[in-house]
Amino acid sequence: MSSPPSSVSSTVSGEGIAEVVVDHPPVNALPVAGWFELARVITELGAQDDVRVVVLRAEGRGFNAGVDIKEFQRDEGFTALIGANRGCYAAFAAVYDCPVPVICAVHGFCLGGGIGLVGNSDVIVASDDATFGLPEVDRGALGAATHLSRLVPQHLMRAMVYTSATATAAQLHAFGSVLRVVPKEQLRDAAFDVAAQIASKDQTVIRAAKESLNGIDPMDVHRSYRYEQGFTFELNLSGVADKVRESFGKD
Repeated sequence: MSSPPSSVSSTVSGEGIAEVVVDHPPVNALPVAGWFELARVITELGAQDDVRVVVLRAEGRGFNAGVDIKEFQRDEGFTALIGANRGCYAAFAAVYDCPVPVICAVHGFCLGGGIGLVGNSDVIVASDDATFGLPEVDRGALGAATHLSRLVPQHLMRAMVYTSATATAAQLHAFGSVLRVVPKEQLRDAAFDVAAQIASKDQTVIRAAKESLNGIDPMDVHRSYRYEQGFTFELNLSGVADKVRESFGKD
């Protein structure tokens, strides 16, 4: 039996700009293997001396729709849940810990795990149709509020978590968390324009800057996210999460 096609591809330009593209139809909701694959690709690129900056983007209808809920529903135990939690943690950490800056180019929906990726990135460029949100409570889960709080003010973050409401790219631009908002057809070029500016700098200095900025970060994103994950495990072990997922979408 042949293995399924990869959800993640990457290339490196002569200028040292690495492009990572996620393409997992229909909505880029990644299975466990996809999250680990994304973590591996970004980690390996960050370890290459010729890579100066990473651009993370996606093909299809949206940037990322989080984890593959259907994979949970097919699993009679908790293997998929544990795998998704570990896979998301690995992918988010790979972005944050990448020795060079990571630019996220976001179009369409950015939900759940997508928030973890962009919230841990260094720069966000978005198309004018992009929306950002955490519909976790509708899935019987919690997580990535750590990363949403890096994108929007504290009380808006809380309201978004409780209501599953989304924020637009224009709103995030006003908050300063999105650097540029452009028409969708200009998104890749806009991301590469920022990437080229970073790639032109002295790379010893840029890598030192990335390490120093992580070092002065007021939030330990790794520990904070793991704390959130504990509540997702509780909800699943208690059976509450299954009930919520079964009722979701029936209305």
